[in-house]
This record gives sequence, structure tokens and C-alpha cells, in this order.
Amino acid sequence: MELDFARQSHLIWALLPEIVLSISAMAVLLAGVWKHEEGRPQDAHWLGGLALAGLLLAAVANGWLYGLSEVGRDGIIALDGFRLFANWLFLLGAALTIVVSFTYVERQRLQVGEFYALILLATVGMMFMGGTRDLILIFLGLETMSIAAYVLTAYNRRDRRSAEAGLKYFLLGAFSTGFLLYGIALAYGATGTTNVAEMAVSIEGGAGLSGLLVAAMGLLAIGFGFKVAAVPFHMWTPDVYEGAPSPSTAYMAAAVKAASFIAFVRVFLVAFEGVYTSWFPILWWLAALTMVVANLVALTQANVKRMLAYSSVAHGGYLLVAIAAANQMATAGLLFYLLVYTFMTVGAFGILMVVSAQSEERLQLEDYSGLGWRQPYLGILFTIFLLSLAGFPGTGGFMGKIYLLQGAAEAHLWTLAVILVLTTVVSYFYYLRVSWYMWMRPAEGGAGEPGEDSAIFAPLPMRVALVATAGIILFLGIFPGNILDFAFVSAQDLFPPASGLIGGGP
Repeated sequence: MELDFARQSHLIWALLPEIVLSISAMAVLLAGVWKHEEGRPQDAHWLGGLALAGLLLAAVANGWLYGLSEVGRDGIIALDGFRLFANWLFLLGAALTIVVSFTYVERQRLQVGEFYALILLATVGMMFMGGTRDLILIFLGLETMSIAAYVLTAYNRRDRRSAEAGLKYFLLGAFSTGFLLYGIALAYGATGTTNVAEMAVSIEGGAGLSGLLVAAMGLLAIGFGFKVAAVPFHMWTPDVYEGAPSPSTAYMAAAVKAASFIAFVRVFLVAFEGVYTSWFPILWWLAALTMVVANLVALTQANVKRMLAYSSVAHGGYLLVAIAAANQMATAGLLFYLLVYTFMTVGAFGILMVVSAQSEERLQLEDYSGLGWRQPYLGILFTIFLLSLAGFPGTGGFMGKIYLLQGAAEAHLWTLAVILVLTTVVSYFYYLRVSWYMWMRPAEGGAGEPGEDSAIFAPLPMRVALVATAGIILFLGIFPGNILDFAFVSAQDLFPPASGLIGGGP
């Protein structure tokens, strides 16, 4: 009895960030309801500040976990560096989204308390996805995240495009969940456990020869492929990203994608380490198709928000290269890239919100004509974000791709490395095309018109966040060493001491 109590108390301490964030979400929700019932307007800055305080407390709890040590590597709740680094990503994505959304949610007359509570609850689901070694808990965390994301997508009830995007996301998300559940069931049937660490031991003992396990890996790859928007499972992404409220899109493109990749990595690089040659071809083709198709389709987009949606799909292809490489360098590169990707994606969507006057208008390329000269700080910041997304030298995006290429080179995935480089070159066209409109074309009735300047306004918190984000991107492009070392140590915790490198091609 005392032993059981001790285990339960240790489990509670291990889940402290999730517990703190869950309580904070309920506090934000109740504060929003209280404001509404008292007849007071829901102040986005006040409720957003309360949500940010909850994220700060969760961050403190996450930092405190570094002082704890885990006994063994098969506990249901992980206390490794990989989980804690992932938590920083999720908390950062949520915080940036909240800061850039203050004015948007007020002008669109959205229910502020519910909106921020949903972001916090989705973040709790992400932290469960990245922090557990059990497939059932990964599924529950994924559903917690997904249900909140469905609601955030359809949150603007006055916009038919938002409702349509939410319905599409829900239907296809539920469909992909079926694949994931069947994959979990078959994996349990093949190995007799849902714990990824114990599953790896079972596979080493001979379960890897089972055809049931091969089917399980295929279904799980399809399920995760939907969540990370890999080609050909990406069909929902452009419509959902375009129709959702811009803060929701920024959050999905950054944090939701990061959580899906974190779970993807833990399942395939830990549970299925012993049958790498069986799933390697699947990941190879997913990575190659995603990089090629997404970048080619993005070339044809005239809507900036839709272009950024296809850009998000393409970046998913780059990250899939790291999973296919399946070594410590590639995994560290994936963590570093997800960090930089969070900054540049939320920053780009933040600029998009400012230019569209905190609405869903002015999203065409022509609307950016002359913006750089009329609003220099917006033009400079957006150019930095676009260059980093493209992987221009001197930015964090460039260093992220360098580390992914190093991981691919260590695994001798030369063809994938070449595809990554070539598709990156292709992406320069559609990223720099936006910059060309901002700096090289005169204003033609777009956001750069003198009469329209008054509508382009960014509140102080948003301006501070955008400038800080751009500065961090440039800093990581020049001095990436410390963060990369941190990512490398965190990735090292994912692998058994005798492993460290499982890739290298079939």
C-alpha cells in the first residue's frame, strides 16, 4: 500500500506542468465566464495575461523537473530531456500565439476566455503526447489536443469559411484517428504491450517477425502522416489553415505540428527501433513526396495564407527526413528546427494579422504591394521571417536545415539530402516573391496605400513579440551552438545508452 502511494505521488510530481496548466485553463475559463455574466467586456489583454501567467507557472514546473531523476527508461511518464525540451516548444508556441492574438480576438468579437482556455487545454494534450511512453496515453493526449484544435478552427461563428474549415478538419481528423487506433491495437496484439519501451524489448525478442507488427507500423505511419500533414495525407491542410482564424492557424502550424512530430519520433525511434528496415521505406517516400509536392504547389498560390499552409506542409517534409535518418544528430536537428520553426511561423502569421487589420482580408499578394516602404518595420520583420522559412544563410532556418542535412549524411541518405536542398531552392521563389511585392512594386489599392495605413496597427505587446522573435531567429542563425548542444543532449536521452545511432538506410 505504501509502495503504491509512493508511485502515485511520484507520478503526480512528474505531471506537475500538465496539472498546473490544466488548473490555469480552468481559471481562465471561469474568469471569462465571470466577466461575461457581470456584463463587462471580455478584455483580451487581461484574460490573455492570466493565460500567460499559467504558461509561465507551467514553464517553472517544467524547469523544476530537471532536478528529478528517473529510475529506468520504461516508466509510463517520461522524465527524459526529450520530453522536457518538447514541453518548452509547446509552451513557447502557446505563449506567442496568445500575445499576437490580443487585438484579433477583440476586433472579431470572439469569446476571449474560451479561446485562451482552449489553447491551454490543447497545450496540455500536447504535453501528454510528448511526455508519455504509452500508446494509449499518446492517443488520449492527441485527442485532447485535436478536439481543442477543431473548436479553435471553427471558432469564428460569423465566418462561414471558419465553420467549413472546422468541419473538414474534424471529419478528416476523426478518419485519421481510426488508422491510429487500429495501429495501436495491432501493435498491442503483436507485442503484448502498449508501452513503447517494453514494445522495443518485445520486438528484440522476436515479435518483429510478426506480420501483425508490419501492419501496425503501416497504420500508425498513416495516422501520424495525417497529423503532420505529410503528402498524400495533407489534403485538409490548405483549406483548414486558410479558413481558420489566423491565431488558430498560427498555433496549429507551429505547436500542433510540433506535438505530432514529437509523438511520431518517440513511437518509431523507440518502439520500432529493432525493425527500422521495415518502416524506413515508408518514411523515405513520405519525406520525398512531401518536400517535392508541397513546394511545387506552393509556387502557384496567390493567397499568402494559403501559401504559408503549403509552406508548413513542405517543412513537415524536411522534418520527416530526420525521422527517416533515425540517429541522434538528426533528432537533435529536428528539435532545433522545431524551435526555430515555431518562432518564424508564428511571426509570419503575426505579420499577416497586422496587414489584414486583424481580420481575414488583404491576404492576396497584391495587398502587400509597397508595404515595405509605407510600413518599414513590418516589411523588414516579414522579410526576416520569410528568409528564415526559406533557409537563407544567417537565419535560424538555415542552421536548422544544415543540422537536418548532417543527420541525413550520417545515415547516408544522400538522395533525400539532395531533394531537401533542391526543394529548398525552389521555395526561395514563393517566399521571395512576397518580399518582391513589398519592396519592388508600388502600392495598388493594397495595404500600402496611404489611406489604408491607419488600419495597419500592431499593439505594443505584439510589436515587442515580433521584434523579439525576429531577433532570436537572427541570433540562432549566427550563434546556434548552445541551443544545438541542449537539443543534442535532450535527443540523447531518447536513445538507450548502447544505441545512439539506428539509422543508415536499410
